Amino acid sequence: MIDQVTGAGALPFAVQLKALLDQEARYQPKLSGLRVIESAQDNGLRMTVKLRDFQVRELLSLTRFFGFSSETFSLAVNLLDRFLAVMKIQPKHLACVGLCCFYIAVKTSEEEKSIPLASDLIRISQSRFTVHDMMRMEKIILEKLYWKVKAPTALHFLRFFHSHIQEQLDAESKRILNIERLEAQLKACHCSFTFTKIKPSLLALSLLALEVEDQHECEPVPALKAALDGLQESLTVKAGDLVCVRELVAKCLAEYATTKCLKPNGQRLRWMISGRTARQLKHSYYKIAHLPTIPEYAC
Repeated sequence: MIDQVTGAGALPFAVQLKALLDQEARYQPKLSGLRVIESAQDNGLRMTVKLRDFQVRELLSLTRFFGFSSETFSLAVNLLDRFLAVMKIQPKHLACVGLCCFYIAVKTSEEEKSIPLASDLIRISQSRFTVHDMMRMEKIILEKLYWKVKAPTALHFLRFFHSHIQEQLDAESKRILNIERLEAQLKACHCSFTFTKIKPSLLALSLLALEVEDQHECEPVPALKAALDGLQESLTVKAGDLVCVRELVAKCLAEYATTKCLKPNGQRLRWMISGRTARQLKHSYYKIAHLPTIPEYAC
């Protein structure tokens, strides 16, 4: 994936940031395609926002089941959104497209020994297509995306910004921004179509801004606020834009925390691991890493 180097010997922050921002625009879903999805009627014939969000939750379920990294999930979502924005696919093909994007992300981000067989992915996801179907679809996806796979995702920006802010804080203040909590929040945002039209860098900044705002009310830390303001200035993000996206993030996280929100369905995957299928899977597949609940801190 795209690595940022911090500490001694690292390139200056401004240089690394410029390199990421230069790539960001080239790996964004086409707005025109996203608008088509957004305006589509739910008649079973066209791709809709609801179907897209459902598929992303399926990918999150698979990520949790296999214990794959956050990088894998974020990249899979990026590939899926970019492909849906350039191709008008029928809903019946969405499961194959989603699983192929996931498989491409797995092969890009995970260690070779952790990559499952395509046939196992199909079994576990209870899909009805074949390995040959996956191979053909994977080729189509890569060709339509011009083989540009290693995208700078919101996760890259989030980790990069978090590291930059931490360098400016003392030991006590560094405990305030919890990267695991922030990454869990980002996964929740990925499950909402709303954020497909927002630049990854702005989404990452908004997550940090919301967290700083919440923590600042509990225990004001001037250095933390100053670091965030400096980051906003480096990105040339207008205050109004940041406030708008920050409110969208807050709304998304509030909805995700309710029982009404449709969360990834791990039970369906657990049901699949039984009998003949269980005997055919590699031993490592039984090590299920669950996505932790987004922790809440009280003042």
